[in-house]
Amino acid sequence: MKLFLMLGAINGFLAVALGAFGAHGLEGKVSEKALGTWEKAVNYQMFHTMAMLAVGLLLAKWQTGGLMWAGWMFFIGIILFSGTLYIYSVTGAKTFAMITPIGGVAFLIGWVLLGYAVMKGL
Repeated sequence: MKLFLMLGAINGFLAVALGAFGAHGLEGKVSEKALGTWEKAVNYQMFHTMAMLAVGLLLAKWQTGGLMWAGWMFFIGIILFSGTLYIYSVTGAKTFAMITPIGGVAFLIGWVLLGYAVMKGL
């Protein structure tokens, strides 16, 4: 489905831009630990961007609800996991760090749904 391909393209751009910002714009402005957290957010955003692109390509072959939900879980996971880690990195507000695991669970659900949809579609 074009939606997940477009979301993947946008998130891929953002992951590269945010990675560059972290490497060049935050260096010396936040702690090394915060930079490591920022990098983790970028990595997870990019990994799950690739998963969203895969979902978009698979939807061209199999139009299943499980596959669609997998894509949404990856997108929600990016927002909740990576998004809260970005905010936590620059603010140190632990409230955001407490939301991060919800994004991790969304990622896990997305992978389970993707695997189920592929097995069902074979």
